[in-house]
Amino acid sequence: MKTSFKLNGKPVQVETAPDATLLWTLRDALQMTGAKYGCGASLCGACTVHLDGMPVRACMTPISMVAGRSVTTIEGLAGEELHPLQQAWIDEQAPQCGYCQPGQIMQAVALLRDNPRPSREQIIAYMNGVLCRCGAYLRIIKAIERVSQSR
Repeated sequence: MKTSFKLNGKPVQVETAPDATLLWTLRDALQMTGAKYGCGASLCGACTVHLDGMPVRACMTPISMVAGRSVTTIEGLAGEELHPLQQAWIDEQAPQCGYCQPGQIMQAVALLRDNPRPSREQIIAYMNGVLCRCGAYLRIIKAIERVSQSR
């Protein structure tokens, strides 16, 4: 099955099995390995990418669902400079192992797009579905607060 869509602002066409997921298409066919396989059941958020600007779990998103649409991965956030959240992650030393961080950042980007000045409680509620096995939640929250307070 051929599927055409925009990936990080550029048109792509990919040949996949009809039952392929967005995650494995990104990783295996398009070499975009930022989104990670965590649970395969849309429970951990390690595979979070944006589909038309909305965070989705790529492990459960059929490739057929992205035809003609726009997908943004962690690789597509930075331009000439790092995205402000990526820089805040570094400044706050948020990652430990780093495995969940692409999903965390993609979820946080959507939060700050929709709510540029969230309260701590709103950050916690919005980020709740993206798990960090290292427990770096306080640093993740601080990184999001850093960006929201700089606006």
